[in-house]
Amino acid sequence: MSTKAEILSEIIKNRRSVFPESYTQEEIPTNIIEQILESANYAPTHKLTQPWRFTVIRKNAKAKLAAEMGRIYKEQTPAEKFLQKKHDSFAQKTAQADTVIAINIQFHEDKVPNWEEIAAVACAVQNMALIAESFNIGAYWSSPPLIAHLGSFLGLAENEKCYGLFYMGYYNQEARTANRTPMSEKVKWMEG
Repeated sequence: MSTKAEILSEIIKNRRSVFPESYTQEEIPTNIIEQILESANYAPTHKLTQPWRFTVIRKNAKAKLAAEMGRIYKEQTPAEKFLQKKHDSFAQKTAQADTVIAINIQFHEDKVPNWEEIAAVACAVQNMALIAESFNIGAYWSSPPLIAHLGSFLGLAENEKCYGLFYMGYYNQEARTANRTPMSEKVKWMEG
């Protein structure tokens, strides 16, 4: 029988970004999505600001997201740099994912610096990615520059900002080996 540390270590080491083109069309049950989101709520947060805010985008709303992203891309891109393939990729990625979760941050500038809120949300998303992995659900945090213009579409408040889209879906691809250099090259010990 594995210890909690062994199980958690295995999940951490197996977690990979799994991109929408690898997703099957199998629907993720709502209660599983809720468990993934609930894990985010236990990320560390300075002064308990709990800055993470999420918008779950499913079913027909995915096409609306794709259309909005395409509109923003067309509006923000000079004609000579516009790529139809990139424009079309927004619809393709959202159609391939079962669920897209907008990763939003509610800032509390009067309490903590913005970087701490961003760090807390990154921890929350890591929790989501690990729980998704434990359910064999692929996940991928995408942060194209146009997310800066999704506030109105997502109904964000003035002190909120979108920091990415978390694509999720069941998948059938072979597990990839982690591409990491040894930890010993990244750690310095001081003991005296």
